Amino acid sequence: MQQITLYELNELVRQTLELGMPKTYWVQAELSEVRINNGHCYVEFVQKDKRGNSLVAKARGVIWRNVYTALKPYFEHATGQQFTAGIKVLVEVSVSFHELYGYSLNVMDIEPSYTLGDMARKRQEILRQLQEEGVLELNKELDMPMLPKRIAVISSPTAAGYGDFSNQLTNNQGGFYFHTELFPALMQGDGVEQSILRALDNIYAREEEFDVVVIIRGGGATSDLTGFDTYPLAAAVAQFPLPIITGIGHERDDTVLDMISHTRVKTPTAAAEFLIGQMQLAADELTDLAQRLNKGAYLLLYENKELLLHLQSRIPAKAMQRVSDDRLYLQKAKHRILQGAMAHVNYQRQALPLLSHLLQMAIPQVEKRRYQLMLLQQKITDASPEKLLAKGYSITLSKGKVVKDAKLLKPGDEITTRLKQGEITSIVK
Repeated sequence: MQQITLYELNELVRQTLELGMPKTYWVQAELSEVRINNGHCYVEFVQKDKRGNSLVAKARGVIWRNVYTALKPYFEHATGQQFTAGIKVLVEVSVSFHELYGYSLNVMDIEPSYTLGDMARKRQEILRQLQEEGVLELNKELDMPMLPKRIAVISSPTAAGYGDFSNQLTNNQGGFYFHTELFPALMQGDGVEQSILRALDNIYAREEEFDVVVIIRGGGATSDLTGFDTYPLAAAVAQFPLPIITGIGHERDDTVLDMISHTRVKTPTAAAEFLIGQMQLAADELTDLAQRLNKGAYLLLYENKELLLHLQSRIPAKAMQRVSDDRLYLQKAKHRILQGAMAHVNYQRQALPLLSHLLQMAIPQVEKRRYQLMLLQQKITDASPEKLLAKGYSITLSKGKVVKDAKLLKPGDEITTRLKQGEITSIVK
């Protein structure tokens, strides 16, 4: 039986790999870990099952310093994406095996277009999901206020873009007044999504105090844009009840946030110019309305002046005719009133003896009816429940109704017995 040491076995494996495999391979994988040490980049490549998302393969990798210093800026400039864990890459690697450290992949090159394709696919998946949920266009469909002067701003307080935005609004040539309030948030790094979501929640709690929301990011590397390409943030912006304007400060690619916001502009300064433009449109419309109102009022006054002059010339003749007609009407009315009064007096004189006779005949009948009513009232009083209870009788009720037949009750029913003084509640056995 041949015996060898572990080192000899690992050396044999290394020689076999080096002799039996090509020098390099282009490998598709996902970065699950990225760690920098002394300028070298140590990574972990993984492949996941498409259906269950579980790991089906894993390998360690290293990008030596001389390669990494050129590869990282090249990749980030080409993709606008940080070289960080969670992204998919297509890398050229050579397979190596070390007797002490084992199997690893040495990264020689990277193809940015593969990562760009994966990023675009993720954006499309987010947009497709929002479309299926029926919320993709909700924010775009909101009406932009005619006077968007109360502005909630989401930005880093130290960002140069925020200062540019504020100065542009304050010093606008139209002299329009804007009220802005900053809701601080991270605009780069891993905390972008959660930071902006918190700011949106704070604005939503005071929704009635604002007209629009502006999300701005001045400067910064394009590799920091991945935080704006997440489903939770996109869903929150799409369904936000106020119009959202984005000015994230990049020229080349649109983020998902840009695609679903109400209005997308390139820079914070452009966001300020857009708001000033909205105010200018309203001012121009008011100026136009004022001019039309002034012109219409002048025309109306001129037309009515002509009408008044025409009516003024007809007033004397019309007035005299009206006075004559009214005098004749009053004379006729006076005559009718005198005739009516005399007829009424004559009628009263004839009717008085007859009324007196009828009254004398009615008095005995009235007295008789009054006596009959008194007797009937006494009978009703004697038959009332209160009189019966006063004589020692009782009334039994079940569910608010009088019990007349004991057969209608069943065991467990609750009954109430009403006496002259108080009530008794019982349970039927």
